[in-house]
Amino acid sequence: MKAKLILENGLVFEGEAFGYLKETVGEVVFNTGMTGYQEVLTDPSYYGQIVTMTYPLIGNYGLNVEDTESSSPKVRGFIVREACKDPNNFRCEMGLDDYLRNNKIMALEKIDTRALTKVLRDNGTMKGIITLEENLSKEYVEEKLGAFSNKDAVSIVSTDKAYEIPGEGVHVAVMDFGIKTNILRSFKKRGCRMTVFPQDATYEEVMSVKPDLVFLSNGPGDPDELPEIVRNVKKFVEAKQPIVGICLGHQLLALALGGKTSRLKFGHRGCNHPVKDLEENRVYITTHNHGYYVSEMPADTKVTHVSMNDGTVEGMRHEFLPIYSVQFHPEACPGPKDVDYIFDKFLEVK
Repeated sequence: MKAKLILENGLVFEGEAFGYLKETVGEVVFNTGMTGYQEVLTDPSYYGQIVTMTYPLIGNYGLNVEDTESSSPKVRGFIVREACKDPNNFRCEMGLDDYLRNNKIMALEKIDTRALTKVLRDNGTMKGIITLEENLSKEYVEEKLGAFSNKDAVSIVSTDKAYEIPGEGVHVAVMDFGIKTNILRSFKKRGCRMTVFPQDATYEEVMSVKPDLVFLSNGPGDPDELPEIVRNVKKFVEAKQPIVGICLGHQLLALALGGKTSRLKFGHRGCNHPVKDLEENRVYITTHNHGYYVSEMPADTKVTHVSMNDGTVEGMRHEFLPIYSVQFHPEACPGPKDVDYIFDKFLEVK
């Protein structure tokens, strides 16, 4: 069935619809990974976004229940050059088309994803609409795009209530802003006991369980739109509580410490981003998924990691408080797993 993507700048890309055949609106972004599309689809940090995969063939190894990063797909739409109709892998349980249809995700294929990526690279991330309709009025499109907002994304993808994951080791209080399952697996693998809290849990509620370490998770959206959470994080800082964070958690920590965050033109999304660990004097290949970054470092902090692509901050450590965080994703699955050691560094902060 014919369908098209209409960007907010007026550009139109025509292709064929698959998955769930119902119009969708979101922020159009691109991911440069050659693998890991199931992780992309189920990562809560992608909530509200229409994700374009730059690798031309997607779906060739299928999907399975075990490798999901959350309870369900979180993207608003999915765009590929070619969707594989006959996946082949010993772990494959379903195809991409069936998976998207069952989870009500609109998708588009057979468009020039290279051209679309160049548009987003040159003009920046923008809103878009995937539709089956041939003749939508300009006014309708503008109204639909204007009504789209991702401001409440964190509250939507966070857990509704606190829960515990048993363990005999370090007790980690996890602030869930849209956490990926493999972050919990990574702490669990190290024997940690975890208490996972919803995004609006107060300082007093978290500290009532007497954690050894507070972890601020990844998640979607603009950190500047989360002032209540920032104020809450400040209380942990003032109490000199050991704190670590990933992605959005890293950004929220920077804001709580007095730093600033800014929006990237088109974001970092993919599993092939080189990052230099300044403490180890070594470059690692990492997975990224963020549209914002720490643009002004807080006082009394030092940069621990930098992007080799654009020099942006990828990690920080406080000079005298037990605080350490990274912008990239050390838990990334299917990989690369070069920076799995970050979780060991997190546990050293306590």
